[in-house]
Amino acid sequence: MGASTQEQPRRRVTEQQRELRFDAGALCLDLVATVGRRPLVPVERMGDAARLAAWCQGTGVTPRPGYDAAAALASLHELRTAAFDIASSAVDGHVPDGQALALVNRLARAHPPVPQLELTPDGARSSPDHELLTVQQLLSVIARDLIDLMSDDARRSRLRACASDACRMIYLDRPRGRARKWCSMQRCGNQAKAANHRRKSAT
Repeated sequence: MGASTQEQPRRRVTEQQRELRFDAGALCLDLVATVGRRPLVPVERMGDAARLAAWCQGTGVTPRPGYDAAAALASLHELRTAAFDIASSAVDGHVPDGQALALVNRLARAHPPVPQLELTPDGARSSPDHELLTVQQLLSVIARDLIDLMSDDARRSRLRACASDACRMIYLDRPRGRARKWCSMQRCGNQAKAANHRRKSAT
């Protein structure tokens, strides 16, 4: 019999790793972050209608009522794959896939809603009626956000991947100060510190 293939150790998926993230620094990156633990064992964080609604609420984009959640998820997942390929290219230097670029450019062609102002007791505010997006407009807003990010040399140079092998989230680092190593000090940073402390204690 031939030698058996050595399997990678399984890692427990915690509730924290299933949580939606809204701290990547850009709308397009928050979409990319709906998959966790790249590239080890990807964790789907936006796999049903309820999670899609929660993500839209968390990012401040609101689809018009009555949209097809299954179709919207399929389109967002396709855009997410393309956005990850393109955004991560600024981190590791690979050449983005041509089909990913074509998809983003095609989706960006749809016009987002024109912003409107209305007077309220608190002053002039954007009209809620004009904040409701069709699925095509939602996809366009995200695609345009990615294009704006990647075409801005200063912002693109601040794209990072979390140093945690169990995370690797792509995030936009702050413009000033010391470069961040972790997506969040409260999450991966503290976990790395704790693991380092345990290793030192064991020796």
